[in-house]
Amino acid sequence: MSSSTRNVTLNAAPHASDVTSDGAAWLASAGAYPRSTLALWEERPEAPVVLPCGSAFDVVSAPAIFGRRMLDRLWDEGPGSGPVAEFRGRMLLFAAPGTAQRLPSLLEWEEWGARGREGGRTGAVPPLLCHGAGDAVTVPAPAGGPARSGSRWLVAPDTRLPWLPGPEILLWAAVRAARSAVRISIFPPADQDAKVYDVSRRR
Repeated sequence: MSSSTRNVTLNAAPHASDVTSDGAAWLASAGAYPRSTLALWEERPEAPVVLPCGSAFDVVSAPAIFGRRMLDRLWDEGPGSGPVAEFRGRMLLFAAPGTAQRLPSLLEWEEWGARGREGGRTGAVPPLLCHGAGDAVTVPAPAGGPARSGSRWLVAPDTRLPWLPGPEILLWAAVRAARSAVRISIFPPADQDAKVYDVSRRR
């Protein structure tokens, strides 16, 4: 790969879905060998990579439609989001370390969890998979893979220290998404995939 192509891939990001070189460095910092990860991406910028959670970030994985509703609530009514990716039909919301441990108990406490108390709001929030210390996730490639891969960035990392939502903010987004689900039309808005999030608004 030529250096000019590499610069287009990992440098300035005109779109929310483009990973910058600083964003790639932040992602790589989650692993034990960041320089090896960056070297791999230099050679193969379309390669997804498995990275550990718990140090640089946690990840909350939601079903795609519900995850999109959470993301819309975060941007339309809240502080924005951290990096967000799609992977094999699920939405991966990158969150502050410690979120994976705390969020499930907050959902249960508020009776929004999958195991809510009798008479509570059981099932309103679908099961969220929370990945923290000891877990790992596959992150999309900086350059984006082929469309058939089912792996892409919706809000790509663009700095070496991105803002990451904590468990309280994701709880708020999940509750808002669950409430909005009962008001959703059976006809989705046209071209949902074209939505662009204004990363300059992000906290």
